[in-house]
Amino acid sequence: MAKEKPNMNVIFVGHVDAGKSTIVGRLLFDSGAVSEQEMKKLKQEAEKHGKIGFEFAYVMDKIKEERERGVTIDLSYKKILTSKYQITIIDAPGHRDFVKNMITGASQADSAFLVIAAPAGVEPQTTEHLWLLRTMGVKNVAVAINKMDAVKYDEARFNKVKEEVSTLLKGVGINPATTPFIACAGLKGDNIAKKSENMSWYKGPMIMEQFDQFTEPKLPTNLPMRMPVQDVYEITGIGTVPVGKIETGIMKVGQKVQVLPGRTGKGIEGEVKTIEMHHETIPQADAGDNVGINIRGVGKKDIARGDVICDAAKPTSVVEEFIATITVINHPSVLAKGYTPVFHVHTAQVPCQFVELIAQINPATGEIIKENPDFLKNGEAAKVRIRPQGHLCLETQKDNPYMSRFAVRDAGATVAAGICNEIVKKKN
Repeated sequence: MAKEKPNMNVIFVGHVDAGKSTIVGRLLFDSGAVSEQEMKKLKQEAEKHGKIGFEFAYVMDKIKEERERGVTIDLSYKKILTSKYQITIIDAPGHRDFVKNMITGASQADSAFLVIAAPAGVEPQTTEHLWLLRTMGVKNVAVAINKMDAVKYDEARFNKVKEEVSTLLKGVGINPATTPFIACAGLKGDNIAKKSENMSWYKGPMIMEQFDQFTEPKLPTNLPMRMPVQDVYEITGIGTVPVGKIETGIMKVGQKVQVLPGRTGKGIEGEVKTIEMHHETIPQADAGDNVGINIRGVGKKDIARGDVICDAAKPTSVVEEFIATITVINHPSVLAKGYTPVFHVHTAQVPCQFVELIAQINPATGEIIKENPDFLKNGEAAKVRIRPQGHLCLETQKDNPYMSRFAVRDAGATVAAGICNEIVKKKN
């Protein structure tokens, strides 16, 4: 079997009507990942629902539905092969799902396309999307200015939107000068996988070419093995099969592992019996792989979504409390001490309480603006002390950045996003 191309997870982010799904559908169609026949069926379906022009968007939606229905072990996202990478596309429908996908989804994005509609330009949520990408550690960002057909392929409009977005990029510490801006039209296929004949003024890459210009993600195989559990299945003839993505390290058959925090917060020991990926049994899996495994000594009652399977010799920490840097994104009023929302950390969801607001900081530089603020408002960043109200596995940014990020959610909205800097471990 030939060595597979390196995988890169790419997320498409943008306002609800920016045309993300259409770009993705068009990419899949133009690159041959979706057949002519399939496309014709989707087009008829779109017209039947009175949604003319939505056929490309239906491509990803159809997958989403299949994904929710199917219980296959490997998580099926759409793959595209470029000359350099195997690209896994994570389409982020709507805002709420985006966040959930981004933080607890089976995949962490290595690169992102921020999609902006040329007629609308920057929208209120654009800043929020950028903050999340930034907090989640996505380094590679390209901006797709879409729906150029709706502004008659006007260069002046493209430049105006580019200018607005550049200001926002600077605000979250991304350099607009080194950020690619792509003029495209998903519905018509301009500069998606085929060069546009309508914009001779545009000299940059197409979306398809941009994939290969993103720098290759370094797989953190040197860090201790961590696999947050996404789901647990009972499979006849095999038994209990936890499924998830190995965030860091290398997992081998025969390896001694610990499942933390487990029900008690003490964890449970076991040994990796089998590893399965894409329906094949393999002797070892590396960071970045989505796998289903069977662990000797670990049954259905011992493991659940949100647990972390780790190397028994170097287990993760179950935390008593932690200090984090957070950015308030979308709180209905103000965030104050005593507030106890749900924290989404890797695949876990645990209520945690803000016990101290240590200092408000400048989000771009990290300098202290104010010690012990009474409250925090949207757009403000701070150093805070947090106490989980349940068992939670977490690591510091310094030890393992992949296990240090979290989002704070309340009533279906993302209130804040953050990174853990210091922890106090639970005493056994």
